[in-house]
Amino acid sequence: MTTAATRHSDRRISPVFLGILAVTAVTGWATWTGFAAQPGVAVFLFVTAAWIVSLCLHEYAHARTALHGGDLSVGTKGYLTLNPLKYTHALLSIVLPVVFVIMGGIGLPGGAVFIERGRIRGRWRHSLISAAGPLTNVLFAVVCTAPFWLDALDGVPADFRFALAFLALLQVTAAILNFLPVPGLDGYGVIEPWLSHGVRRQVEPFAPFGLLFVFALLWVPSVNGAFFDVVDSLLGTLGIHEFDTYCGYELFRFWRDPSGVCEVSP
Repeated sequence: MTTAATRHSDRRISPVFLGILAVTAVTGWATWTGFAAQPGVAVFLFVTAAWIVSLCLHEYAHARTALHGGDLSVGTKGYLTLNPLKYTHALLSIVLPVVFVIMGGIGLPGGAVFIERGRIRGRWRHSLISAAGPLTNVLFAVVCTAPFWLDALDGVPADFRFALAFLALLQVTAAILNFLPVPGLDGYGVIEPWLSHGVRRQVEPFAPFGLLFVFALLWVPSVNGAFFDVVDSLLGTLGIHEFDTYCGYELFRFWRDPSGVCEVSP
């Protein structure tokens, strides 16, 4: 078994991650109960903390799949502890994704864990390692949208419903964008093992810029509109209306004056 070569301490959940979970739970409770004097602050902290939790799980999925694929180094690097401070690019992994959310309401995880691909044998394993991250976002999206498509929102406070809808939107956008076959994103990682050596060498120099290219492209109004039409349509089939995600984003940006369209609890 490949996992036998990793120490127990290499797989122990980090106190940092547990702290982020605690922030998620406390601010989620504050959003639900209306305990916070400013509901927007509670929504901001709840969504941000939950988003960071999903980023950690996204990268953990990559690392765990790589471990079972043959890369035992992920344990010694601390990737199995869910500690975001262990990531190879903390700026790309945590800071930029949060900035993307604030600026445009877009969930876009960055590259974080370094997999020693030379230890992995078999193209299918390489593809699965790349797919594991965005599949985690899909699972997270299912959890966030479940109360909507199960019609289980009776009695749920509006602020919490809005926050959950916005969090679901982030997970859906993250899953869609990460599956794009763009160098530097997981979608390209899925197909890369099946490309010829020559094609891979030609594409390799562009990989560091793939994430920024996608984000810049989303600032083009026509592209942004088409992208969110797809996202809203998908969320709509899951019972989440555009009004819910809009109000969630409005609450999230607590530093702005409310538009008046959403009913914000006192």
